[in-house]
Amino acid sequence: MKTIPLSLIVASVLVQAAAHNVQSIQYDGMVHISETVAKRLNEVKVGEPLDPSAVDKTIKNFYDQGYFEDIWVDETDGKVTFHFKEKPVISKIELKGYKENDEAAQKELLQIEKGSLYDEKRLENAKKRIIDALSGDGKIDSVVEIDSEKLDNGSMRVSFIVNEGEEIIIKQVRYAGVSALDSDDFDSMIANKQEEFMGWMWGRNDGKMKLAELQYDPLRIRDYYMQNGFLDAKIDEPFVQVDFDHYTAQMDYNVFEGDVYRVSDILVFQDTAVIDDKELLDVIALEKNKPFNIKTFREDADRIKTKIADLGYAYVQVQPDLRKDKEAKSVDVVYRITPGKKVKIRNVIVSGNNRTLDRVVRRELFLAPGDWYNLTNLKDSRNAIGRTGYFESNTIEEKRVDDETMDLIVQAKEAPTGNIQLGGGYGSFGGVLVSVAISDRNIFGSGINVGLNLERSQRTSNYSFNISNPRLNDSDFSGNFSIYDSSTEYDSYTVSSTGMSVGTGHRFDRHWSGYMGYNYSTNNYSDIDPTVTTLDPRYYENYAKSSVVLSATFDNTDDYYIPREGVTFSQSIEKAGVGGDADFIKSRTTFGAYRGLQKLTDFDLILRYKARFNYVDDSGYLPLGEKFYMGGIGSVRGYQGYSLSPVNGVDSDGDPFKIGGTQTFSNSLEFSVPLVPEARMRATAFVDYGMIGENSLSEIKRGGYGVALEWFSPVGPLQLVFANPIGDKPGDDVTHFEFTIGQRF
Repeated sequence: MKTIPLSLIVASVLVQAAAHNVQSIQYDGMVHISETVAKRLNEVKVGEPLDPSAVDKTIKNFYDQGYFEDIWVDETDGKVTFHFKEKPVISKIELKGYKENDEAAQKELLQIEKGSLYDEKRLENAKKRIIDALSGDGKIDSVVEIDSEKLDNGSMRVSFIVNEGEEIIIKQVRYAGVSALDSDDFDSMIANKQEEFMGWMWGRNDGKMKLAELQYDPLRIRDYYMQNGFLDAKIDEPFVQVDFDHYTAQMDYNVFEGDVYRVSDILVFQDTAVIDDKELLDVIALEKNKPFNIKTFREDADRIKTKIADLGYAYVQVQPDLRKDKEAKSVDVVYRITPGKKVKIRNVIVSGNNRTLDRVVRRELFLAPGDWYNLTNLKDSRNAIGRTGYFESNTIEEKRVDDETMDLIVQAKEAPTGNIQLGGGYGSFGGVLVSVAISDRNIFGSGINVGLNLERSQRTSNYSFNISNPRLNDSDFSGNFSIYDSSTEYDSYTVSSTGMSVGTGHRFDRHWSGYMGYNYSTNNYSDIDPTVTTLDPRYYENYAKSSVVLSATFDNTDDYYIPREGVTFSQSIEKAGVGGDADFIKSRTTFGAYRGLQKLTDFDLILRYKARFNYVDDSGYLPLGEKFYMGGIGSVRGYQGYSLSPVNGVDSDGDPFKIGGTQTFSNSLEFSVPLVPEARMRATAFVDYGMIGENSLSEIKRGGYGVALEWFSPVGPLQLVFANPIGDKPGDDVTHFEFTIGQRF
């Protein structure tokens, strides 16, 4: 910043001011501030003598705007001119040596964009953020240099050059004063852990020090003690000894445990009684005469808040308190409740749904204008919108109007629900393949699901059309209709199938729904090789299937594609024999449980468990095509789809002829973590295990493991699976790669 030669100005002004008042004011070189704004900042007035103090104050006002590198003033015959040299514009900014390929991280660290004014203070702040981030990663002795260059066009190029420091590895963590608890349990709480053998492996502690977390680790240990009733526990800040020659460290904690406190009484006090105290006590999980648990204590406060907020008291406040009796080693648990006033919903505003119709969103809401506020209904509304699969994300903002009125603003970000796939290829079995698939789960934003599939090769043809509406006329009833025609030419025979299905469902409440449908198909065999004598002729009998399906479904998850909480369950029964030739009863059971572990792991880790059990009973005639097969996505990955099956005889090539099973069970355990969050890309590690048999589940057992890439691509949810089999046998058809588009992860 160039200082104004005030003494010269004053001398000049004193001479000129005796003869002239200010006749006019001009601004030279000013771009970022308009003349109107400049006049408001200017203390110098036309028609008045030129006052040096007014000039000085005006210059300060202009400098405070942050746009100028230098300002000076001259005066001639009453004409005052303010000259400005503006700060140059940054035309190129880059971060080298750290997060070079992470645009989101760079934006967060630098907070300076192209076109910004060159400001050394902002550059220094960005440098500090980079160093803090490196410290948070456990790097010490990091160096960040700022290289600035003025280009020929007058703009600036700015480069932040990072030399990452070294990571400190914690070789030993010791605790003095620990006797009542096992110090090994602290590892699940603290961020800075002792290095374990082969710590580089997934699930092991690598011992890298996280400097930013050091101050919080003692609080985490104390919280763990308080979860076990030790209310007087004290944990000092860790004493850290660092060997800077080898960048290793040893940490020592001094712990005072104290005694275990038991709950002596649980009390609730309402400023205004809006609910019976007994109803509040019923939702409290803490028990008298049991050790106190700070985690349960907090959860109880949330449960009380929800209980009262569900009555319309949106602004209820719950203040938990503890009354310790150090002599008796007991504690009274007290909840003081200020309900406030009951709140009504004034308006519900839906935004972000550029394609999806408002009514499609509103029918998933359990709160409407005129309703009393209800916290549970609000949460269930968010989850219901997420379960549609029409939106990438959604939030419901509570906008306070006054003490008794609130607006709800639904902000949704739409996800791609439709795709067109044109494909072709060549296979050793089917030869040249051409396929066209068009589908949309939310066609024209109506919530209606439509799909058309056309596929043709030298040996196969598949044509299908389906349409379904989950909310007929925005009611709790659903409807679906589909038709298909397929043909496959095998070495020993050709099978053709034509069928249709129609059904209707009903949503009984926000989580339970039922379905009843009817299916009909004809299945014909032709071109049977007369030389094949090892197979039972009944496998080639033409048949018609006429069946009724009944099912029930439970789903309280928070999202359709990537749920982080909730459970799914479905049970269906199909009875064939209502006309037609086939006569059997088929049962399908599925279960899924989802748990987000971000609170425990500090990142978006999702645990999934999925299980499937299928059973079919031959009550007259069970065709080969109605039995079960295992393998591939949806059962046991690492094996080709539908390749695991009991066998009977051989086909014309001498290969085992697979006849399917009457019962099968498979389950999967998955851990999903973010890979590229800004692209909604995740990586998932999984283990699968399944069983299938004709007379018992123990006939065939197989497992698989691997990783999957889950990505919300421009053509819809895409899953790439890389798997290896476990316990495979000679003759098994294994595969190491599969993919799906449009399915729930």
